[in-house]
Amino acid sequence: MPMNLIHRKLCSSAKWASMVADVLPAWVAKHDLGDDVLEIGPGFGATTKVLLDVVPKLTVLEIDPASTELLRAQFGGRADVHEGSGAEMPFPDGRFSAVVCFTMLHHVPTAELQDAIFAEAARVLRPGGRFCGTDSRLSFRFRLLHIGDTMNVVDAGDLPARLEKAGFEQVKVTARPKEQVDFAAVKPG
Repeated sequence: MPMNLIHRKLCSSAKWASMVADVLPAWVAKHDLGDDVLEIGPGFGATTKVLLDVVPKLTVLEIDPASTELLRAQFGGRADVHEGSGAEMPFPDGRFSAVVCFTMLHHVPTAELQDAIFAEAARVLRPGGRFCGTDSRLSFRFRLLHIGDTMNVVDAGDLPARLEKAGFEQVKVTARPKEQVDFAAVKPG
């Protein structure tokens, strides 16, 4: 989804990658992701780089063609990189042990498309598989960063019902300080 120049520079910066490398391993350690993980919307790949060191098998799905090529060039030998939409995933039912996404849901232009991503995550997960991730919460600073971007912030209060409607159970949503929401849910077994 569209990102302005400042946002692209931030997300592709060494500083952003370093911050992700500092915080993501602890986040991953809290979630049992299993042996075959799908990452939706990795963008420039800061999260992908970390995941490759902590999960046995990683597949990534990126909607932006330029970012997909970048990811293939960086990680194609270690991750299975696909171009496509999280709302229409090119994977079979029950393939993955976990589906993750990090700070990308707010770039999905409508709630209906976000809900389609949730439903597709449920479809491609094995029974007992986990769908989890993080996204940003609305703030003045966040709004400024997204001038000219697609920005459709997920409401933490509505997210549990939306994930349950997509077919998940054991839904946990935590609105954390510093403008972030964490979520985790399980596909019924």
